[in-house]
This record gives sequence, C-alpha cells and structure tokens, in this order.
Amino acid sequence: MKSPDTLRGALIGALFFLGITGAAHAALPALAQRDGFPTLAPMLAQVTPAVVNIAVEQRSPEAQNPLLRDPFFRRFFGLPDRPQRQMSAGSGVIVDAARGYVITNHHVIKGASAVMVTLKDNRTLPAKLVGSDAGTDIAVLQVQPGNLTEARFGDSDALEVGDFVVAIGNPFGIGQTVTSGIVSALGRSGLSQEAFEDFIQTDASINPGNSGGALVNLRGELIGVNTAIIGPSGGNVGIGFAVPANMVRAVMRQIAQFGEVRRGRLGIVMQDLTPDLARSLGSSINAGAVLSEVQPDSPAAQAGLRVGDVVSALNGRPVHAAAELRARLGVIPAGETVEMRIQRNGETRTVRARIAEIESREAGAAQSVPELAGAALADGERRTRTGRGRVIVVTAVEAGSPAFAHGLRAGDLLIGVNSRRIGTVAELAKLVRGSERVALNILRGDFLLTIVIRA
Repeated sequence: MKSPDTLRGALIGALFFLGITGAAHAALPALAQRDGFPTLAPMLAQVTPAVVNIAVEQRSPEAQNPLLRDPFFRRFFGLPDRPQRQMSAGSGVIVDAARGYVITNHHVIKGASAVMVTLKDNRTLPAKLVGSDAGTDIAVLQVQPGNLTEARFGDSDALEVGDFVVAIGNPFGIGQTVTSGIVSALGRSGLSQEAFEDFIQTDASINPGNSGGALVNLRGELIGVNTAIIGPSGGNVGIGFAVPANMVRAVMRQIAQFGEVRRGRLGIVMQDLTPDLARSLGSSINAGAVLSEVQPDSPAAQAGLRVGDVVSALNGRPVHAAAELRARLGVIPAGETVEMRIQRNGETRTVRARIAEIESREAGAAQSVPELAGAALADGERRTRTGRGRVIVVTAVEAGSPAFAHGLRAGDLLIGVNSRRIGTVAELAKLVRGSERVALNILRGDFLLTIVIRA
C-alpha cells in the first residue's frame, strides 16, 4: 500500500497536470497553486462579490382576495388583523456595475411587492424590477450603483460537454455557497411547456435558493444562470440546469431597452431532424431543424424558405435541434435580419430573412375576465393554411397588472386552456372561473407557450 505522502503527491501531480495541460484549452486554464495544492480560490475571490442573495416579499394569496382583506370578515372568522406577508429567497448576479443591473430568474421575483439584494460584504440594497420574461425565466433588477463588482459574460456557445463549471448561489437561504462540477449536457429542453428552452445541464450541486445564481467557467466568466433542478425529494441529485449566458445577454438587452422582450415573427413551424427524415429529404447532415410549415405571406415565405428545408445554422452558429432554433429566434427582436444556413435537396445555401412584428388580428369588442385582471380580451380570427380559425386576442395588457405579472402580452393569441381548444372569451371565462390552477395555451408570433396561473 502506498503511503499517504505518496498518494498525496500523486494526486497533486494529477491535478497539476490537469491545470497545465488544460491551459491550451479554452475551458481549462491553469489552476492556481497555494502551498503546493491546486485551488480555485483566486478566481472565486474575483467573481463571488458579483453574486448576490435576493430576498423577495410577496403578497399572500389571501391579500389578493378582496373578501379576505375586509377587517370585519377577518375578525368574524378569527383571522389575524392583517394578511401575513410571505418571504422567499433566491440568488442573482451583478452583470453591469455602472448601471446596477442584477440578473435573476423570473420565478424568483414573480409576484414580488418588494425585493432586497444583499451583497457579499453584507450591504443590503433595495432593488426595482426593470423587466422580466417568463419565456426564458430571466428577470433584470436594478440597484443603486456604487462600489459594485460585476461578472464578465462568457461565450456559452463555446461550451462542450465535460468542461468544468462552478455554481454560486444561496441554497436554502443559508448564504453564499460554491459547488463545482462539469457540463453534463447541452441543449436540454422539454422541462416545462415553455417554448424557449436551451438549457446547460450540470452536475454541480444546485438546490432551492440557487435559482438566479451564477454558473461560471474556470476563468470566472458567467456562462449560465442557474434556474432549475430535477430532484424527486426537492434537493440536488446531480441534475441541474442553467439558462445559457448568450441567451441571458440577449434578453437583458431587450429588457434594458423596452422593459420586456418584444418577440417577432418569422412564420415557420419546425421539428427535429431525425435519421429517417434526413434520408427522405436527401440531407447529408444529421442534426438541425426541419421546416414543417411555412406560413403564406410570412417573412420566411418572402425569403424563399420552403417546407422540408433543414436549418443547420443561425447567424453563423450551428443549430442542432428545433427547440434550440426556437429559443434563439425567440430572443431576436422584430426588425432584425437573420441569416440561416439551410440544406435543400442535398445542397447547402444561405437565406436571409427579416423578423417581422407580430401582426394585429381582426378582433371584436374588448372584454375582461376577473382571473386575468388588467388584460383586454376580444374574440378574433387567425389565418391558417386551411382557412380561418377562432382565437382570443389579447388586445392590451396594463403594465403592473396581475395579467402582466403572469406574463400575458398584447398580441398574444389564447388558443386553449389546460390543452383544451377554445375560441371565445366566453369559453375562457367559463373554464377559468373558480379554478385554482389554469394553464393557458398561447401563440406568440411563431411560438407556442404555456402560462400557468394559480389562484
């Protein structure tokens, strides 16, 4: 049996070898040494001050019920004089020290009446919400600038499975915690019914409270924002997910400019390229997104795209699956031109198309539904390949209203409730009345998404 000193020397040698040989690879810079041992401490000293704890004060469900706000009613049933406030905790990352911008998850601050940010040096700052996007689960907060440390964005498109990563956050509200692991997979989707998923999967420990925290590479660059876990017991089992930094940056730019993400329309429906599809289409590539529908008179049709085209790259970046293409198109604002590399009949070509604004729809008189307060709804029609179909048009949404907080936006088309097809406001009102949990199936431009509303 080898002595402890021999084993220690072998371990140090192995880790040192990783650090030195990794210097030639973008994701493996040389590890710092302290007393002869490899350490991440110098890198963490630079990046951890940019990771913050977020405390959120939320209105309790009873505080939103007019009857339960009535003092006489509360005294009659022996309830406390005032509805109790609810507190929750999460994490965030300072990404712009000059403007005081802090990135976190939409689900961390959803329904917040007040948000406080605590820095690593224990300063506590009030934060205001700049804007939030349910589709990507990203929100931007702003605190008073001054002596802040920001995290540098890295290129999440350059990640490879096996790259080392570090997760930083506030699990279970116990305080800033650092865990490490590798990139387990890329391009994960289908975790919820939202349309804009292109997650990084990692085995770095992520637990409740880590949401909104940083996923960084060994250079300390932000390559993801931690957002979800799969854990049967509610804790970490080595399967965590982060929104890629490139998507986060695109969302932040729009929120900083508009206060929200303004999605456009290309006019396509897509599906994954399978081996069988590739053979039937004569495609020489084995990954990409196949166009299964190109809507008439849409920007895609005007650009010359056709059903059966295989999209293999968007703006110079490879496309591996339909969900990835949807997610990347979903953060490109209307008015921008995109370049798509496609294969058609075995030939590769490049197509440029301009993202259009989501067109207004023919709609009747505006109506309201109490469960979606702040949204003006109208019966309308939508053009399809086979004619016209009935839909509910969201004609306006009041900023700051419950409907706005849930994620509804003007121009959305409500086409279903709990996966049941609907076409009129009367049908919608009947299905949501008295329900504790409702899943609204919405068409926003090219994208189908689901917004879950809880009473």
